[in-house]
Amino acid sequence: MDRGAAVLVTALVGGVLAAQAPINARLGEDIGRLPAAVVSFVIGTVLLLAIALAAGGLGGVRGYSLPWYYLAGGVLGALYVTTVLITVKPLGAGGLTAATITGQLGASIVIDRLGMFGLERQPISLARIAGVVLLAAGTYLIVAD
Repeated sequence: MDRGAAVLVTALVGGVLAAQAPINARLGEDIGRLPAAVVSFVIGTVLLLAIALAAGGLGGVRGYSLPWYYLAGGVLGALYVTTVLITVKPLGAGGLTAATITGQLGASIVIDRLGMFGLERQPISLARIAGVVLLAAGTYLIVAD
């Protein structure tokens, strides 16, 4: 996939994700926050299992010798879903999304700089720092309203 298509697809999915937090929060009001997070992950797991099986199975899941942190994605996803169930009400969907993206971008430039998780090292430039600062300012403006 070329870079332009990747940006477009990611932006479209990001737009859909803006609905995830309020949907899960509403579910949380009915069944409780942690049960709502569990339901969200169970439904996602079942869907991903079906997609993986349709795409050729799970034959690649075997006894790999990986560093422990390569298995932390599920924990990080659970942390995110549980957090947004709690913070979407006071922040709103816009504030929640702005804060999430600001945190992601701030952490990502450090991850890129260090070349973590198999990524190529990227320098921390003034433009990247300005991007994080501008996102932080935008987050403030969205949340302060």
